[in-house]
Amino acid sequence: MDDYSKHPINKDLSKKDKLFIYEQMCQIRRFEQASLKLYNQGEIGGFLHLYIGQEAVAVGCVSLCGDDDHLITAYRDHGHALAVGMTSNECMAELLGKATGCSKGKGGSMHFFAPDKNYWGGHGIVAGQTPLGLGLGFALKYQEKDGCALVFLGDGATNQGVFHETLNIAALFDIPVVFVIENNGYSMGTSLERSSAMVDLEKRADAYGMASQSLKGDNVYEVRAGVDAAMQRAKKEHKPTLLEIQTYRYYGHSIADANHKKYRSPEEIEQYKANHDPLRVWSNQLLSEGEITQEELDAIDKRMKDEMIAAVKFAKSSPAPTIDSIYEDVYSEIDEGNPVRGSHFFNIN
Repeated sequence: MDDYSKHPINKDLSKKDKLFIYEQMCQIRRFEQASLKLYNQGEIGGFLHLYIGQEAVAVGCVSLCGDDDHLITAYRDHGHALAVGMTSNECMAELLGKATGCSKGKGGSMHFFAPDKNYWGGHGIVAGQTPLGLGLGFALKYQEKDGCALVFLGDGATNQGVFHETLNIAALFDIPVVFVIENNGYSMGTSLERSSAMVDLEKRADAYGMASQSLKGDNVYEVRAGVDAAMQRAKKEHKPTLLEIQTYRYYGHSIADANHKKYRSPEEIEQYKANHDPLRVWSNQLLSEGEITQEELDAIDKRMKDEMIAAVKFAKSSPAPTIDSIYEDVYSEIDEGNPVRGSHFFNIN
């Protein structure tokens, strides 16, 4: 078994770096648990897709990003948003549809955005973010910037036609993009084995002559090692990569998915929690390295719990958007009456 802790990108991580990784994963876990409670209380409308169980993927990937690296994802977007540095307050407020939310209360759970942090959302159309991510990568290459685009998608999105069109163009034109399939095993309520003829999803890159790799998503060290290699390929060679990261979600496709314990067994869920929980795997790793004490871990967890209590209070006390605000932040306003340009946000000069 490879010891990814000795990989060059990991061996020089400081104690501070490692604790920050744990803190971010803990922040995501506690944020999602708080949002689940609010949803069940009727405080959140629409859909809510929780990231619990997948935390090491977003945090591991984002920990490698520099100033010219850009991210885009699907509707299970809370984890990525917090990982890039969005605050619990603005994200929780968005869930409650408040004006203080990151999308001013107009986007909700599936549409978190932070262009100032190179984070482009949050997209509800399955695989709809993949060509947009390709465009981000093309822009970076065109502007001769030393960066790449990280495009996150679920295993279900790999069967969409636009995903394959995007892979083809990325390979054909040497676009610096890394496609990250977060394979949690189920496309809504359908297992990968029942929905895909080719279950080794990284092999889909073969049709396009694209580099690919499969990684375990419960191990931060392994995620960082594989993603770093792909990002370096993008930056140094302008070559795309397809990564399949094996992960798991503890809850349903969304909280409206009432059958998530019927199409998979409770034993399957508990087995993953017991043996592959990313927070447990990482905390045990740090304890074994002597980098942290249990008391320090408990203190981080307590701090994140308190942060979520404050975030919920902030969100509930924030004002709702005004009726007139529906006319704000639209293309016609930004582009001075020429909506055809559509340059708002996506002009990354």
